Amino acid sequence: MEPSDTPRLPRDSFLLLPLMGLAFYIAFIPHQSYAYPVHIDDWIHLANAEAIIRAGSTTYTEPFFGLAVRGLSSNLELGFQLFWGIFHQISGISWLTIFRYFPGIIFIITILSTYALAQRRGFGWEAALFTCLIPTTIGILGPAFLVPVAMGMLFIPLSLLLAFYTKGIWSYVVLGIFTCFLVAIHAPSAICLVIILIPYLLINVKGNFRHSLGIFLALLIPFLAPFPWIFGMLLPTAKGLLAAQVLPEYVDFPLVIKTYGYIPMALCLLGTFWLAMRGGRSNYGLVLGLLALLAMLVTFYTFHYGISIMYERGLIFMMLLVGIVAGAGLMAIKSISLPASLVAWCNRPVITRNIGKALCLVLVAVVLAIAIPDRQDTRYYQLIDRQDYETFVWVSENIGEEHSKALLEPAKAASFSALTGKHVYTWMHASPTVEDQSASKFLTQGCRDTAFLRENGITIVYTQGECHNPDLVEVHEGVYVLGE
Repeated sequence: MEPSDTPRLPRDSFLLLPLMGLAFYIAFIPHQSYAYPVHIDDWIHLANAEAIIRAGSTTYTEPFFGLAVRGLSSNLELGFQLFWGIFHQISGISWLTIFRYFPGIIFIITILSTYALAQRRGFGWEAALFTCLIPTTIGILGPAFLVPVAMGMLFIPLSLLLAFYTKGIWSYVVLGIFTCFLVAIHAPSAICLVIILIPYLLINVKGNFRHSLGIFLALLIPFLAPFPWIFGMLLPTAKGLLAAQVLPEYVDFPLVIKTYGYIPMALCLLGTFWLAMRGGRSNYGLVLGLLALLAMLVTFYTFHYGISIMYERGLIFMMLLVGIVAGAGLMAIKSISLPASLVAWCNRPVITRNIGKALCLVLVAVVLAIAIPDRQDTRYYQLIDRQDYETFVWVSENIGEEHSKALLEPAKAASFSALTGKHVYTWMHASPTVEDQSASKFLTQGCRDTAFLRENGITIVYTQGECHNPDLVEVHEGVYVLGE
């Protein structure tokens, strides 16, 4: 019987299905009992995507206040919003479905790309497992939100796969396309890819200069395309690198490590030594890429030099690489075996021959027993409830363009703009502003100050509290319109 030419799947490929299920579940946790976008950034991207669709152009009016025109030079995440706006229009899938289920779908693709990369070295499912455990928090974001950093994460393993294991013009073209997409949707993701690949590029300079040159051009050219639009940002950015920055209070480096898990971090350390001992340019490239990214993060955390957004978003990519290298550490443990002389004297040689696999199973069980409940217990805020959502949809369908500016609780205002297409007096993103305080004061005092509304061009008020103002006409539960 002649051997088949059909390529066989790896023996451990059957583990992909439960790993994909685990990845989707981890990303779906904040959405289990909540049908709406969770993080404020989700709502910001939805509002901008809708504004781009309405304008039919990448130059559009800023959706919240309507006071500025935005474009490539003022919105560095425009590519992400444009992508999802077009996807929404072409597919016909509702925004609620997209923001609820697609973070999990994207994370599944990330797991598959991680498996494809690590399987080349024999630790595919191990790396995919630890990648599944990347946490999502309000500060650093993560795979549970539909945000650029979560989407950018899936391109890192694919890009490393191309750089490490393929050569030739087409591999550089595809790597360049990946980099272009990252630059378009999220520049920090593209910069993190460059930081990770620089050590591998340098390793190949002496022995394989053409390969290094191909990778270098594939990374460089995409950054030249938006150069005319970002030229004005270069000098302020360069000055920022030379000045100490304020450390974000909500993004603590040691806390992130604790959240991800001490066992994966310990396995990452073991995997680092294991890969270094095995040698090879791809192994060295993976280890040195992780170290380069860690050096950037530690420099910012310790000395406060660098770019804040690179620190905040770089933590996600750090955990991605930690997960991949931790997979190598788990494989090192799985390969442990006792000496043949000891096995011969043991009454149960089956156990002693598979001591490494037994340890591996124990570690996996312990890691999952700790990580899954921890991910389930993570708290997320919810900006609106069902009543808010149904009211905002009603406003969108029933209140005309003559009423274009609204006042409501600042925390809900971004959602209001995203769902109605109307402007707001103020909306709260990070810390409260003077305008946020004014809006809250107006609402808590029963909406009595008509002069305040007229001075600021506000004709819509939404509140679930009491409203005692004869100049405001209630047109729907909680929705008031300013009379002439």
